[in-house]
Amino acid sequence: MLSVTSDRIRNVALVGHSGSGKTTLVEALLHLTGAVTRVGRVEDGTSVCDFEPEEVRHGASLKLAVAPVSFAGHKVNLVDTPGFVDFLPEAELALSVADLAVVVVSAVDGVEPQTEDVWRLCAAADVPRIVFVNKLDRDRASFERTVEALHAAFGPALAALEIPIGAESGLRGVVDLLTDEAVTYDGGARVAGPVPEEMAAEEHRAHDDLVEGIVVGDDAMTERYLGGDVPSSSELEGLLVASVGQESVFPVICGSALTGVGLERLLELACEVPPRRRVVARAGEREVEIEGDPAGEPLAQAFRTVLDPFVGRITMLKVLSGTLRPDVALVDSSTRAEVRLHTLETVRGKELTPVPEAVAGDIVAVPKLTGVHAGDTLAPRSSPVVVGFLAPPSPVHAVAVTPRTSGDEDRLMDGLHKLQQEDRSLSVSRDDETHQTVVAGMGEMHLQVVLERLRRICGVEVDVEDVKVPYRETVTAPAAAEGKHKKQTGGHGQFAVVHLVVEPLPRGSGFEFVDKVVGGAIPRQFIPAVEKGVRRAMSHGGAHGLPVVDVQVTCDDGKAHAVDSSETAFEMAAQLAFSSAVADASPVVLEPISRVEIAVPTRFQGDVLGDLNARRGRVVANEPGDAGSQQITALVPTSELARYGVDLRAATGGRGSYVASFDHYSDLPAHLVARLAPAKAARA
Repeated sequence: MLSVTSDRIRNVALVGHSGSGKTTLVEALLHLTGAVTRVGRVEDGTSVCDFEPEEVRHGASLKLAVAPVSFAGHKVNLVDTPGFVDFLPEAELALSVADLAVVVVSAVDGVEPQTEDVWRLCAAADVPRIVFVNKLDRDRASFERTVEALHAAFGPALAALEIPIGAESGLRGVVDLLTDEAVTYDGGARVAGPVPEEMAAEEHRAHDDLVEGIVVGDDAMTERYLGGDVPSSSELEGLLVASVGQESVFPVICGSALTGVGLERLLELACEVPPRRRVVARAGEREVEIEGDPAGEPLAQAFRTVLDPFVGRITMLKVLSGTLRPDVALVDSSTRAEVRLHTLETVRGKELTPVPEAVAGDIVAVPKLTGVHAGDTLAPRSSPVVVGFLAPPSPVHAVAVTPRTSGDEDRLMDGLHKLQQEDRSLSVSRDDETHQTVVAGMGEMHLQVVLERLRRICGVEVDVEDVKVPYRETVTAPAAAEGKHKKQTGGHGQFAVVHLVVEPLPRGSGFEFVDKVVGGAIPRQFIPAVEKGVRRAMSHGGAHGLPVVDVQVTCDDGKAHAVDSSETAFEMAAQLAFSSAVADASPVVLEPISRVEIAVPTRFQGDVLGDLNARRGRVVANEPGDAGSQQITALVPTSELARYGVDLRAATGGRGSYVASFDHYSDLPAHLVARLAPAKAARA
């Protein structure tokens, strides 16, 4: 790999809908630049970027992969990303280190749901974009139709820089609208020449539209153009590049990753757009700007952890400032621990190659960097600044898992926590109430791949079941009961009598214990045992076998024996009294209610609202969002959301998203209480 200066490094993320050809495009660029001697195929599992067994099995990218190439004196770190909706957090991660995004769009399928998703991610990350219309050599491909769809989805700021020569299997080149030059591919060789006569009129109209779209961003050049002074192609190119960096113009270029048409122009444009090296960090309470100077103090940020079966833990870093060299010692600003970067390596797919240094702007891999996680800032001890990072995404689908082999519980948790180090969108928790291990992620396919990796890497097979809903129980009327525990053995016996009054409290109040015993009916030293017995009875469940909440329990009387009374006896008597009182206090079942915030295109609003109604949801807000979207907020029973993420995507063509959080508990309708009979039996 060519050693280059910081100003000649470009990090380019390829993003787009699944199947648009991103990985094939990376493979073609690797071959074009001589980085590989043969072109791998996704279908055969031989591509550089899709090397994980799960990616080969599914025939799709499942995580980001870096593949650097050398072109025109530049080092271009191509970052391939998944396009399937479950793995979009990987695309977001790639954009966090990207100087430029190439939005890959299929000329056959046009603008698809995840095309819109990645466009929004690019805008949120403030990353300049160019669009590459791919697969123009395929049947039913149309550049004109695709550009119309791009304008409809993303506005007029998209400017076509090229038009194709030929269509479908007859694709043989492109016309560069800036230079009025045709580039054809004859036997793989790139040949420049005049615009074909049959395309002259079309090219002239497209050229004028492009020039007008470029000069409108510069007042002086607009005045010249309106005065009849047409800017030169080099002037237009310079203004275009500046506009791309300012995200006011988004160039559209075209070609085919499979035939190689248009690939050089893609790399040329990627190298022309200047990178942004300045980052904002925090030093205590102060905000500081760091220029990204390769001669400055070394500063890097971890953005990815990889568990390699041979090397072990590998941490991917982006160098933000200075120059890293082997054995440099830095401080992890999150933990204040010193870390030493013993070895620096460049990564291409799964291949690692040691390098003597990594300058500002570059991406480098560091093996065996224990304790450093994605998002951690590595800084000099004298300047322990912290650079902001992406918040972990909110899971949309969860399942409970149990090891198939008895005794594998520890291996299961260890394996899941290892996978969490690689995958920030994976959540693992243990519910002490339901005794379930809950694995949550971005969708069914995401969790399927996680469990495949768990089996391959950690050797743990699991069974999957639905996550149990944490129902509760409370009372709606006051009731009183007496509990008596009496037992005679060979020596001291057991004796205690407790009288309790159980009353309802407002929702969310929890539990209150009131001591109103007078006259020493229950000796003071046994009152804590009474409360302990009540709390234990509440956790074991009331009339429906569910934990009891929102009650006030008053102990107002009882009896004790001078010899046979004990803490254990009063604890048992309190449990009996509580259970009896709850049964007489008109108990009801409470179900958790989630607050759901949904974002969908406006055209799907009616379907989503109807579905929420069918789920017993109550809409509390319905407001217009950005770019023709609708923001819906609803309160929905948690039990109705088990597959909501999957169902919402199906109903909206993958364009809907949501976030859910616990809001409150509410009475479960009486006709639905019967469904809890199995849970009650299990507790008994």
